[in-house]
Amino acid sequence: MTASTEPRIETPLVRLIDAATAPLTVRHLYADGDPGPIVGALAQVPEVLQVALPFIGTVLGPSAISLRTKEIVILRTSAVLACRYCVDTHTPVAGDAGLSIDEVGALRASPAGAVDPVWTDPVERSLLRWVDAVAAGGPGPVPEALGEELALAMEDHEVVELTLLVGTTMMLNRLCTALRLPTSPETLTRLAEEGWT
Repeated sequence: MTASTEPRIETPLVRLIDAATAPLTVRHLYADGDPGPIVGALAQVPEVLQVALPFIGTVLGPSAISLRTKEIVILRTSAVLACRYCVDTHTPVAGDAGLSIDEVGALRASPAGAVDPVWTDPVERSLLRWVDAVAAGGPGPVPEALGEELALAMEDHEVVELTLLVGTTMMLNRLCTALRLPTSPETLTRLAEEGWT
């Protein structure tokens, strides 16, 4: 965990819409300041932003699933798909959600299919195997044994919600990576302060 001394130069593929150029229908999203690069990119197509943002907020937001569990899924999926923006953004959030430095490091570094020994809870180990299978498993169904393993560890509604969380995170990973969305300066500062590269 060493902080890079070289500043990142990130140029997004598309112009990120700011408050001054935001379409009237989405201007309310800028009322409290810069809403971030995802909104800035999606504001290019306000009719999509208006339906995408509530959906994303519902899937990633508070629910019966703990924030810790959601951050395990989001950070692991983002690392498997090598989404720099989402890994950067969710590293400090995962720490805030109660994950240890070792757990965050394992989520960021362990290759898909390898569950780091730092994970001792059998439910979290099953979840990580499930996330890897959904995010990196390629086309076709997830192996039946993994589905049965997760079904023994979790209720049906949890399996559905967490699988949707993996899929939504994958969608955002591809959007952020393809559009080369920049990590916010505040997040980069926090990552450096906490020793993440």
